[in-house]
Amino acid sequence: MLRLIGLLLLIPLIDALLLVVATAYLGWQLVVLLVVLTALVGLLLVRVEGRHTLAKIQRKVARGEAPTDELIDGGLLIAAGAFLLTPGLVTDAVGFLIVLPLTRYPIRVALKKWVITPYADKKTGGFATGNVYIGGFPGDGVPDEGGAPGGQSGPDGSDGFDDATDVEFDDVDER
Repeated sequence: MLRLIGLLLLIPLIDALLLVVATAYLGWQLVVLLVVLTALVGLLLVRVEGRHTLAKIQRKVARGEAPTDELIDGGLLIAAGAFLLTPGLVTDAVGFLIVLPLTRYPIRVALKKWVITPYADKKTGGFATGNVYIGGFPGDGVPDEGGAPGGQSGPDGSDGFDDATDVEFDDVDER
């Protein structure tokens, strides 16, 4: 957590130093113009990509599919807009990396692999990402995902239902 806070504090420091160095070489008027132009061009790109992503979400929902990648792209585009609105050349470069589809794809894949999936597994015990037992009832002979019949026990001797309790019901005549 401290590393993340350090990184978040380091980005504006690097940005300010780069602006000072650029001002020494280019002059303050050109640096201000550059920062404003990168923000405007970046926000136009965010707008175009946002509309494209929204159209993809609508198409997937119309087909009955979950638009997971498109929703992540939408969140990344919001972050890109925030980076592009922040004055500075480093934050603008990060914003442009996120807004361009060619570089946003690997960022989305890494985000899913190292942030979203572990978080969902932690919160749901593996249920959200498919790491659950779906083989049926023990003893019915239906193979589970691993190929072992439902009636056989696993390598630890359990049948996958450690917390299950057998309950017997008595027949009751209703009169």
